[in-house]
Amino acid sequence: MKKKVAIQGVKGSYHHGVAQAYFGEDVDINECMSFQELVHSLENHKSTDGVMAIENSIAGSIIPNYAYIDEHDLKIRGEYFLPIHHCLMALKGQKISEIKEVYSHPMALLQCKEFFRGQPHIKLVEDADTADVARRISEEQLRGVAAVAGEIAATIYQLDILAREIQTIKSNSTRFFILSTEDVKEKDKKANKASLKFLTDHKKGSLATVLNVMSDCGLNLTKIQSLPVISMPWKYSFFVDVTFENYKDYEKAMSILRIMALELKVLGEYKNQNG
Repeated sequence: MKKKVAIQGVKGSYHHGVAQAYFGEDVDINECMSFQELVHSLENHKSTDGVMAIENSIAGSIIPNYAYIDEHDLKIRGEYFLPIHHCLMALKGQKISEIKEVYSHPMALLQCKEFFRGQPHIKLVEDADTADVARRISEEQLRGVAAVAGEIAATIYQLDILAREIQTIKSNSTRFFILSTEDVKEKDKKANKASLKFLTDHKKGSLATVLNVMSDCGLNLTKIQSLPVISMPWKYSFFVDVTFENYKDYEKAMSILRIMALELKVLGEYKNQNG
């Protein structure tokens, strides 16, 4: 079966770039204008795989996406770290002084807040996608309006780049998950990273005990994120990423944690792309 990959956004978006880098330049994509639509595309088998941003080195975690992955039982098959180079783009022949409004995804605007502090005449407007704004500016010939997006969007939609590298921190990068709804038929013993979700009881030191087990078994905790459990007020679930050198060490830790934790869920086992 040929792969069709769901992305948040349109051609020229950062999600599109990750899909091409991970699956190949000629990948067949399914454009989704929200993460919820992306999830539904996977659940309804309109797409075989999905690319979903999960955290950014400047703006932090995209917390609702952890809930989407958990609640819809999506499987994390891999990860991809993409360097982010934001550009300000508009119709040809315009200057920054002529721009009245800038539209982009809220995460992109957040990552460029220092640049726009120096442009007080510009109104920032949140939108669904970086590249989709560039597309609309081109198709509707919108003057006085600019987009924050990647350079590839300016190329595709034939816009002028008014400023490059406008992100606050130049070493800006976003981590993406590669998702599927299908269970892995056979465990990848070459995997050296895993994403987990667990709940602990309310006893003092419960979380510390779980983390100590991971450490004692040779697991390295690279990420921890808490989310409230909606059905249980003031109780939290924890989403963690761990890396390991020996898969058997990871299996040992899982066997212990299944006994200790109130709930343990493996969201995905995959190769560490940033190691």
